[in-house]
Amino acid sequence: MHSQSHEVDYKILGDGVQLVEIELDPQETVIAEAGAMVYMDDSIQFDTKMGDGSNPNEGFLGKLMSAGSRIFTGESLFMTHFTHQGQGKAHVAFAGPYPGTVIALDLKNHYNNEVIVQKDGFLCAAMGTKVSITLNRKIGSGLLGGEGFIMQKLQGNGKAFVHAGGTVIEKELNNETLRVDTGCVVAYESSLDFDIQTSGGIKSMLFGGEGIFLATLKGTGKVWLQSMPIRKLIQAIAPYSKNSRKEGGSLLGEFLER
Repeated sequence: MHSQSHEVDYKILGDGVQLVEIELDPQETVIAEAGAMVYMDDSIQFDTKMGDGSNPNEGFLGKLMSAGSRIFTGESLFMTHFTHQGQGKAHVAFAGPYPGTVIALDLKNHYNNEVIVQKDGFLCAAMGTKVSITLNRKIGSGLLGGEGFIMQKLQGNGKAFVHAGGTVIEKELNNETLRVDTGCVVAYESSLDFDIQTSGGIKSMLFGGEGIFLATLKGTGKVWLQSMPIRKLIQAIAPYSKNSRKEGGSLLGEFLER
């Protein structure tokens, strides 16, 4: 396990379009995706760094390797570190790139101190959280190629925050199987077995409007679903644009556009 994560407090603000406000004590730090910050107090200083800073003794090459893996998910090599350099309490707020819900995760309360998150779902986390990519090597998802089996793994003993589209549904599976639209899986505990499978016959693929692939989660653990994946939002607001045929969802990337 890496270093102890900073103990940050937080408030989730808003209803349909949420943001999270983090409260920092002096010298506490929160890490975030570039561009996620909405506002911050004057005493907070920010710095763009390579990687998540979870292993402060890591050399440059190690940082380059771990941060560089994020390129596969379409994310930046760099993260922004926000540190309270003054006295008392200070606040910094973050929001996702499109309307939705913020999920607060206390990683120490989850299986193996980790949660698997859709590749663009990570918003921010307490300093000490390790953010890396994870590959699902199962045959079903592996056959899809592209980004179909690349997700992010959040590991640590502090708080992390994930952005989801629309309403969030948290489900607890108890040795059960759940089939989900591929774009609707936001996050899941690593105790669950995740796969992507073809669904239905040729008629439902061509005329049913439900897409060709379904995500399947099996086992015991928690999964978080979103009601409005970004591709459905694009379809709703731009039905006649070239983006309207995006059926990949956040798990499948651009596979079906090729």
